[in-house]
Order: sequence, then structure tokens, then C-alpha cells
Amino acid sequence: MSINLIIVSILFSIFIIITILFLLRKKKINIKYSLIWIILFTILLIATIIPGFLVWITHLLGFKTASNMVISIILAVLVVISIVLTMIVSKQDKKIRLLIQEISILKKTFGDYNEKK
Repeated sequence: MSINLIIVSILFSIFIIITILFLLRKKKINIKYSLIWIILFTILLIATIIPGFLVWITHLLGFKTASNMVISIILAVLVVISIVLTMIVSKQDKKIRLLIQEISILKKTFGDYNEKK
């Protein structure tokens, strides 16, 4: 890996980790959702700093080239993140439906109450 690519990768990883920590401090993101990003970019930082780490992991996992492994891992992580986000959206959709139903019942109940007065 060229020195320029190493420097850019290190700076990018540090920038993302600092950004996630800043968002956590400002309570713009939940800790349970930020952990995956912090872990992923810490691994990227370690893989960039330690020479040969990526090649060792590539051979350990049985890939021919490091680029194939990186692309496969990125694809797998993105699929998992998409599934998790779909689950979160579905859960929130159910909560919103329930809230709408409860508000409608309250409006009906108090609407009838106000009409009787």
C-alpha cells in the first residue's frame, strides 16, 4: 500500500471516529447504533497501521487478494446494516400506528365528553 493511501486511510478513520464521538456527545446518535461504526473504523485503523495485517487476514479467510476480501466484508457489513435498519423502521412504524390509534381513541372519547357539556 502506498504511503499516501495509508495517510488518507488513517486520517479518514480518525475523522469518522471523532465525528461519531461528537455525535454521541451531542446526543444526535444512540450509543448502540454508533458502536458498529466505531468498531469498524477502529479495525480499519488497525489494519492500516499494522503492516501485513490485511494480508494475514486475507490468507486466514482464504481469499486470493486483499481487495476481494475487503469488498466482500464491506458488502456483508452493508447488508447487515440494511437489515438492522429495516427492523428498526418496521418497529417504529408499528409504534407510530399504535400512537395514531391511541390518539384517535382519545380524540373520540374527549370529543364525545366535550359535546355532552
